Amino acid sequence: MAIRRALAVTLLLAFALAGCAAQPTRGPVQIAASPGQQPVAPAAAETPMPNRPDSLKFAILGDFGTASRGQFEMAAEMARVHQRFPFELVITVGDNLYGTQRQQDFVRKFAAPYAPLLDAGVKFYASLGNHDSRDQVRYKLFNMDGKQYYSFKPDKQSVRFFALDSTSLDPNQVAWIQKELEGSREDWKIPYFHHPPYSSGERHGSQRAIRDVLEPFFLKFNASVVFNGHDHFYERIKPQQGIVYFVTGAGGQLRRGNIDRTTGLTAKGFDTDNSFMIAEINGDEMFFNAIARTGAVIDSGVITRRK
Repeated sequence: MAIRRALAVTLLLAFALAGCAAQPTRGPVQIAASPGQQPVAPAAAETPMPNRPDSLKFAILGDFGTASRGQFEMAAEMARVHQRFPFELVITVGDNLYGTQRQQDFVRKFAAPYAPLLDAGVKFYASLGNHDSRDQVRYKLFNMDGKQYYSFKPDKQSVRFFALDSTSLDPNQVAWIQKELEGSREDWKIPYFHHPPYSSGERHGSQRAIRDVLEPFFLKFNASVVFNGHDHFYERIKPQQGIVYFVTGAGGQLRRGNIDRTTGLTAKGFDTDNSFMIAEINGDEMFFNAIARTGAVIDSGVITRRK
């Protein structure tokens, strides 16, 4: 444990990414650009996070495990945001580690960059992408409990998350998600997985086969938001039959200029830098901010759950 923490500190210092002093944790939070960095263009109408003490606060991260400078800068930005907006968990939308996935790689590509969050008690709940070894299900810090797909309910608010393995979407998993969604009594049902049913990515784009299988369940059982990765940028899709889909696949990887603006799907897109998301659920509302590596908010808004 001590070795892991020492390595984290060394690497973070190497990138000169010192965090900011803690800020108050109540009242609306406006996420400003990091000191000394040039902000990108902010969202047109930026929505502050309410930061209520009894709300569920979480982050969304995808396609990140590269051990690159960009990943470490993003991780440091997440830690800085956490000081102001203390999210208690992070859901990952796959491609958690790229390349080799040995024990030392889990340290270098995950435990080291996110050590400040892990030390603060933030839990990561992973889903698997096409670059991920299925052995990741046994990695303790991914909280998968040996399962390729699973659901969990946080302590706060009426919310249940459903982590799917969209690379291996076999009949057993399809039957499982149908049963889980049908049996859920929570107000918010939030699926997350790697391959996006809707995306304007020129490299990958919408995964229609996955959409055809899963979307009928999301509609029938009142899912309101779905989080995905795979395409290496940020995109908020225009609501599809009342459901808002997000692509947030630029936590460590970036495919610059890859959003096809002619699809008609994009409500907001950002493909010029790395990014992640934070969200807050209180009652029937979910506030969200998408945040660039620089710390600038590049999209924000409020979603009211479907009933």
